[in-house]
Amino acid sequence: MSKISQIWKVKDLRNRIIFVALLLVATRILAHIPIPGIDVTGLRSLLNNNQLLGLFDIFSGGGLSNFSVAMLGIGPYITASIIVQLLTVIIPKLGELSKEGGEAGRMKINQYMRYLTVPLTVVQGYGTIILLSRTSNTDIAASFTPFQWFVTLLSVTGGTMILLWLGEIISEYKIGNGISLIIFAGIVARIPTVAQQAYLSLSNSSSAFSPQNLLTGLSYLALALVVIAAVVLITEAQRNIPVSYAKRVRGNKMYGGVNTHLPLRVNQAGVIPIIFAISILLFPGLIANFFAHAKTVAVAQAATAINTFFQNQTYQGIIYFILVVAFTYFYTAIVFNPEEISENIQKQGGFIPGLRPGFQTAEFLYKVLNRITLVGAIFLGLVAVLPNVVQAFTHTQSLTLGGTSLLIVVAVVIEVMKQVQSQMVMRDYENF
Repeated sequence: MSKISQIWKVKDLRNRIIFVALLLVATRILAHIPIPGIDVTGLRSLLNNNQLLGLFDIFSGGGLSNFSVAMLGIGPYITASIIVQLLTVIIPKLGELSKEGGEAGRMKINQYMRYLTVPLTVVQGYGTIILLSRTSNTDIAASFTPFQWFVTLLSVTGGTMILLWLGEIISEYKIGNGISLIIFAGIVARIPTVAQQAYLSLSNSSSAFSPQNLLTGLSYLALALVVIAAVVLITEAQRNIPVSYAKRVRGNKMYGGVNTHLPLRVNQAGVIPIIFAISILLFPGLIANFFAHAKTVAVAQAATAINTFFQNQTYQGIIYFILVVAFTYFYTAIVFNPEEISENIQKQGGFIPGLRPGFQTAEFLYKVLNRITLVGAIFLGLVAVLPNVVQAFTHTQSLTLGGTSLLIVVAVVIEVMKQVQSQMVMRDYENF
């Protein structure tokens, strides 16, 4: 409470927090503006019974189940960022722009991501509607005229771009990452609905307060607490690499001669790999739906086989786990470059005890990073497939808000707390 009162006393920080909260409320309003002429009854039952689509609905903040203008959330932007980051590895000019272009280069890369988001939103919007239409009991898009398709896709594109714009404004206020906070707000907003569904699921079988149901509820609560503790532990865990700086004399002053450390986080990638994995996992199904009714029999059969394969919860969970692990390594390689870190340490007159600056230091950092990233990647993968595992043992769909959601919520809360703390220290170092 003392921390909250201290934050509230800093006028500038208080205004920032209030403004960010109002922007998050605006995103929630956007998620409840429906596209007219759609019957969502069959759609909601489909989302409750499909783990992957349920997760996608959580990331859209309930926009998918409401069939709102924000039904895709910021999913297309995430897909665009994956494509652009892959292209920076493949295309040398883009790689140089991202690494050596400085702030201007990063702004240019972000601009390319925004441009790519628009066509991806149109494609994903059409594919998602067709997928839901053919999978649910009611054919949602059966009566769509060309004009209604145009209005629907325009509305969905506008909703995604507005969310992206609001996310960038939130990031500028330095109270957490805007995209992460939008996803966080969507997850938190769905907690009452998920709790109600869990209660109804238990009460339908027998008395809601029977010993068996109480034991099940307490087991879920204990599992949630364990996952939260594990997420905090892995999120905060780091390997400290000792770094020493040689003494240097400039004029009449002596610099350096200190020992410090280089922190290597176990989970360098945060929750980004899970978000990337879900975007990629949904993509084959969306593409396959374009060819499910093709005139060529072989193409139609292949598309149907792909759809059937990705609707299998077991196969889905295995691929999901592999993608999360792979994207953890991929994103860690993007955000942390051992060669660049080694070069910076050498330029500042530092060295790791027992190692030569340069190549030997970079090789050591690669080795350590690969080992600790393995732990973080496996942990993220296990957390991602936790709902699938629990549902396989309990045969209930009441744990849709599972490990992935808890991971995002805890990680975002920790990030916001750190940024708020740094803002407080910046304004009044002695008191804070």
